[in-house]
Amino acid sequence: MRIDELDYELPEALIAQEPPLERDGARLLSLGRSDGTIDHREVADLPELLRPDDLLVVNQTRVLPARLHAFRSDTGGRVEVFLLEPVVEPVGAWRALVRSGGSPGEGERLELMNGEGLLLQRAEGKGVWVVAGEQEPVADLMRRHGRMPLPPYIRRRPGRDDRDGMDRERYQTRFAQTDGAVAAPTAGLHLSDALLAAIDAQGVRRVALTLHVGLGTFAPVRVENLADHVMHTERYEIAPEVAAAIREAKAAGRRVVAVGTTTVRALEGAAAVSADGLPEAGAGETDLFLVPGATFRVVDALLTNFHLPRSTLIALVGAFAGLESVLNAYEVAVAERYRFYSYGDAMWIA
Repeated sequence: MRIDELDYELPEALIAQEPPLERDGARLLSLGRSDGTIDHREVADLPELLRPDDLLVVNQTRVLPARLHAFRSDTGGRVEVFLLEPVVEPVGAWRALVRSGGSPGEGERLELMNGEGLLLQRAEGKGVWVVAGEQEPVADLMRRHGRMPLPPYIRRRPGRDDRDGMDRERYQTRFAQTDGAVAAPTAGLHLSDALLAAIDAQGVRRVALTLHVGLGTFAPVRVENLADHVMHTERYEIAPEVAAAIREAKAAGRRVVAVGTTTVRALEGAAAVSADGLPEAGAGETDLFLVPGATFRVVDALLTNFHLPRSTLIALVGAFAGLESVLNAYEVAVAERYRFYSYGDAMWIA
């Protein structure tokens, strides 16, 4: 399959720069998985679309304030440090993307806004470094100085921004518990406390797994043939009671409803390495690349956002609902002026 088969035209004005006033205030395009029918709803209508015996699965990963703004100590030039994950050695250091106007050097000192320092310890690839705090662990510096790692299509000033407080609250799901993501599982951003209460009151069982969303989720596909794309790896964990609930639901013929593509990756990735094709309890990693023609063993319905063209995420949604139906739905969404991407509107596919 060619990457240009995942393309579509999107006016820049439809890329949402801020979330809706209320979490559950977004529009919802409902797409029939079997026949491609389209209906226009609101996210607040979700309880009407769910069945009382559905099993709703969410991703409880918590987004880290992983973006640090610093200055090069020798030149004063601006530097952006995007923290990715801690490393084993040296203790307290993190792997990070480092972007600056010039080429940084090993051992170089970067200065944070209040004079605290980061040291570039070693390079690990193009733009990827191991960084350490000059006097304390990087995690402590991140908690004090870090900003939410909004994707680049959401524009914020590099210094103070009066929307930063909003982003800290709204670029995080209401059920986030386990630190580790450097991007939000964005479908879950729509679920307000009131909406979750309404879903619970309907009798829908809700369980949570953890998949830490990595930067690779948004990495562009740089090959023409999807078969040549090397998929990034993400860590997940499924608790015993969650695995049991999924198995019970599938055995009873009840729907498993995934909130977000990250939940799909965790469920289908775990199923792919299981002896019986259903997720088992435990921690693991998945590099599963779901493309049109893939088999879904677990997920029966999906709540998701609108995704970037030529991305692995639109490939996943196209695999789940049929690429022709999905691209037609995107064309309708553009015509109807839906808002796209992380802070935008949502799709329901069942």
